[in-house]
Amino acid sequence: MTRFATVFVPVPLKTAFTYSFDPDKCPVQPGIRVRVPLGNRSVTGFVTGVSDSRPQGEFEIREIEKPVDKQPIFGEGETELALWMEKFYLCSRGEALDTMIPNARRDSSLPPLGFDPEPMKEGMVLSDEQQSALDAILSRKHGAYYLYGVTGSGKTEVFLRVAEQVIAQGRQVIYLVPEITLTHQLARAVASRFGDKVAILHSALTQAQRIKQWRRIRNGEAALVIGARSAVFAPCPDLGLVIIDEEHENSYKSGNTPRYHARQVAWHRCQETGALLLMGSATPSLECYKLAEDPDRLCMIRLTKRVAGGKLPEIKVVSILGQKPILSPVLVHAMNTVLDQKRQVILFLNRRGYNHSFRCNSCGFELTCPHCSVALTWHRREQALICHYCGYRTAPLSACPNCNSLDVTYAGFGTEKVEDEVRRAFPKAAVARLDTDVTKGREAGKIIDDFREGRTDILLGTQMVAKGLNFPNLALVGIVQADSTLSLPDFRSAERTFSLIVQVSGRSGRYDDQGRVLIQTTRPNEPAIAYAVAGKVDEFYALELENRRQTAFPPYTRLVQLVFRGKNEQKVKAACEEAGELFKASARAYRRSGELLEVLGPEECPVYRIAQNYRRQLLIRGENPSRVHNLVSKVAEKLKPVSGVYIEIDFDPLSLM
Repeated sequence: MTRFATVFVPVPLKTAFTYSFDPDKCPVQPGIRVRVPLGNRSVTGFVTGVSDSRPQGEFEIREIEKPVDKQPIFGEGETELALWMEKFYLCSRGEALDTMIPNARRDSSLPPLGFDPEPMKEGMVLSDEQQSALDAILSRKHGAYYLYGVTGSGKTEVFLRVAEQVIAQGRQVIYLVPEITLTHQLARAVASRFGDKVAILHSALTQAQRIKQWRRIRNGEAALVIGARSAVFAPCPDLGLVIIDEEHENSYKSGNTPRYHARQVAWHRCQETGALLLMGSATPSLECYKLAEDPDRLCMIRLTKRVAGGKLPEIKVVSILGQKPILSPVLVHAMNTVLDQKRQVILFLNRRGYNHSFRCNSCGFELTCPHCSVALTWHRREQALICHYCGYRTAPLSACPNCNSLDVTYAGFGTEKVEDEVRRAFPKAAVARLDTDVTKGREAGKIIDDFREGRTDILLGTQMVAKGLNFPNLALVGIVQADSTLSLPDFRSAERTFSLIVQVSGRSGRYDDQGRVLIQTTRPNEPAIAYAVAGKVDEFYALELENRRQTAFPPYTRLVQLVFRGKNEQKVKAACEEAGELFKASARAYRRSGELLEVLGPEECPVYRIAQNYRRQLLIRGENPSRVHNLVSKVAEKLKPVSGVYIEIDFDPLSLM
């Protein structure tokens, strides 16, 4: 007897597909994945229902090729969450389910965590501030709390104490961290506290291993789920708490469709399940900082003191305007002093590679990627010029390809060049670099462990060294170029710069009063830098919020970015302009008297071409979030598909590049 299955597939079509199957030969039930034909290809789909009746209508129904799972791996909760994502992010339900559920073809045995549990301190006594925070959170007078605490103030211990209470009540906890390196560190720290009740979800696991963990969570075998962004979808049947550590981090925002933010998804899940939402950071996002003005929406609790006996480090600005050496004499002297004391140093630079521009001094030619509107970065270790957007690479040049002149210059510097200079300046020091060029998965964990245990003297890297890491013997942090992110054409650049400085500086002086931070910059009077140096977090937020209010940017408005991309430049331009006219006409008709609701553009994206795709954008913003969403969703339905042109819709974008 033939039966029929309702299947959602991961394509941008907001419709379910019907497929047939013989239950005797192909066991299919709701909650499993199946391989199905779609056009002339085969894809993995998600079964949300089965029926004995053929749906009405004259259309061909194709057969399911085979089931992927023997038992359901998702249920009504995941299906309802996918429906919410479909409406909120204007994606398809199949795309949402594909984002949520690990895509493994088969189960496999799950290897051990790969490290020895780090014993927790017995009878650890909370500080008065920590205890007050814990009591307030456990009172549950509000549905969402925010621990706004200086670096080293013990936010993690409060998070774990709350988690213990929730787990003791028989409920489950999701603990989100922004980086895989922090996933590794946190999992080791809690292994002895929660034992085999811990499940890990992150990108270093194979998809089969992720499915294994997914099943453990769904079956209630795991009480505490630790992971990066996508762990927010963990199928907890009795969710009691979601923790978002380092809430300000951009990595909680997805760069692919659906462009979800883990904070938004977590908030929705907590509201639906009655779970508690607990976030924390030393530098809250401006959205959360503004939201906390109303404690009934978000109750902010402050931790002002470090708990390990340390003090906030001494911070000094070093102007490098007109300076040629990467490391200033002031920074070199400070590093020598620290190393002589057998203490450790961290150097931070938010740029990878060796040099990031090639220029001919004879004709002015500048080398860019043939597929993207960006300069190529020279990676000396790989002996290649590489595009950080599309991955294109070519051999390094010694002559200008335009005029054959030998008078060429490689300029700028990244972590690879800084590493070379550090090794020359400190030949006896053990040096390690931590960035995505040299680390993947557990390799990052080993580099961090070596530094923590004193086998490395100087650790240099990108944002990976700024996020939540804790080193007892660290005495000096040097920020090699603090203003590198300020020049980006993005309204969040000041906030991002301020946050990076505060977070990197916070690695120093956690266990004593000897911590120092040296900030090299060409713009020492820039507010984002000056306020960070002075430790004036609230003052910076007040200034930045006023700037956002005057310029009508979030959190005072809802912002939506629509990017039109394709290989045919004229098609992309025409599609974007046609959409712009439709959006502007609809906004005029939809706008209420005195209401801010406007369409900016169409215009070229700051990075106009990526991977041979031309990119143009529209920005829609308004002061009423729900009306902005309604406008975009209604107009998006009217946009006529253009062959070869893809539209990316990003609600609440964190970057406009």
